[in-house]
Amino acid sequence: MIIYGKNVIREAVLNKRPIYTMYVDEKFQDIKFLEFLTNNNISYKKVNKGELNNLTQNGVHNGVVADAKAYQYVDLNEVLDRSKRQVFLMLDEIQDPQNLGAILRSVEATAIDGVIVSKKHQVPLTGIVAKTSSGAIEHVKMILVGNLYQAMLELKEEGFTIVGTAGEATESYKNMPKDVPLVIVMGNEGEGLRTLVKKGCDLLVSIPMKGKVNSLNVSVACALMLYELIN
Repeated sequence: MIIYGKNVIREAVLNKRPIYTMYVDEKFQDIKFLEFLTNNNISYKKVNKGELNNLTQNGVHNGVVADAKAYQYVDLNEVLDRSKRQVFLMLDEIQDPQNLGAILRSVEATAIDGVIVSKKHQVPLTGIVAKTSSGAIEHVKMILVGNLYQAMLELKEEGFTIVGTAGEATESYKNMPKDVPLVIVMGNEGEGLRTLVKKGCDLLVSIPMKGKVNSLNVSVACALMLYELIN
């Protein structure tokens, strides 16, 4: 897959992600970054900016683009650890790659245990997601399940409390339980949580809105929820 941007590629290299071909703008002048590539045994091809634009579909590449091994998902059972309290984020049909990238940046910054997504109706892990995450995608466990509702039931059996976000909820997000294994569920950008997913939640919370706009961008709301847990 094509990834781009200095932060993204730096984190990929440090995380030992296989780089098949590295492209650098022929006018690229960041000597330290080129030394970083050389010191990590990454050879590169110098090409013109137009070729980089084509590779990234005019993405903001900062003059560096790589054809790298695609990001992989893991199974839920691989990351469950009954020896400690875990916190997972579950995303219900997030469609915007930039939203997903921003969410992954908050997930990495708060060091929660992983992000659960469904195989269907979910934006894939693309170069845009990686770029928006500023490389955080390298350090976040992405957990793929066949059905979110079934995954919720399984997690409940493991002792997790499922907290969903909904604008109509009367409970404040500040009242989330913070001493039990937890799954926070964030809904689609336009529709919020689907009915069945909402049904699977043990608790619904909302973020108080005092202005005239009645909702936050999902990535902003997600950041508030995650940071509340580490305060």
